[in-house]
Amino acid sequence: MSRPVTIVTGGSRGIGAATCLRLAADGHDLVLGYVKNATAAKETADAVRAAGGRCVTVQVDTSEESDVERLFDTATAELGAVTGLVNNAGVTGPLGRLSDARTADLRRVVEVNLLGYLLCCRRAARDMAALGSGAIVNVSSAAATLGSPGDYVHYAATKAATDALTVGLSKELGPMGVRVNAVAPGITNTEMHAEMGDPDRPAKSASQIPLGRPGEPDEIAAAIAWLLSADASYTTGTVLRVAGGR
Repeated sequence: MSRPVTIVTGGSRGIGAATCLRLAADGHDLVLGYVKNATAAKETADAVRAAGGRCVTVQVDTSEESDVERLFDTATAELGAVTGLVNNAGVTGPLGRLSDARTADLRRVVEVNLLGYLLCCRRAARDMAALGSGAIVNVSSAAATLGSPGDYVHYAATKAATDALTVGLSKELGPMGVRVNAVAPGITNTEMHAEMGDPDRPAKSASQIPLGRPGEPDEIAAAIAWLLSADASYTTGTVLRVAGGR
């Protein structure tokens, strides 16, 4: 059998990089989308190849339609028909109250987290419907239902939209043999927290999590991998919460 070909956006580090490595171990060939960190993308790609998978890296801003089209076109040309998509690229902007947020930050969060997901899902829907099979996993967040007051309600809003996208698109594509699900991580040990201005946030949040600790990228990757696998063949329209009980 041919190996699955899966696109992972935001695949150079954090949950995206862990997902690439897990999928390579599970027998996937990977197309790794990254926005700026070419060094991290190369390191992840090298690790994928060491695990036995083929890997192509593509610099892409998923909020740009032409970039998304180039991402999928490159995937198809280099590795073959795309059978899986992990919509993972996302931004938060600085931590803080909505009343203090800059319009530029709000716009960027909506463009990447929502428009970017829509553009990637649209292209995947077209390609996978033509194949008659495929699987999409959107990376959402527990913030979608918690709201994240005082941190980033704008980010939470885009993740709630991600959940709605997942449910609606699963119903559109189910009759065509394409499954659409989401994973909603809780606070996870990644570089994202430093970028938003609070590198110690995961540790400080541990007391609010029933399991008493933040998640690890590998734990989120395992859930994503399951949703892409044949073991989840009857699962679609599901938002799988991987948040330590929050």
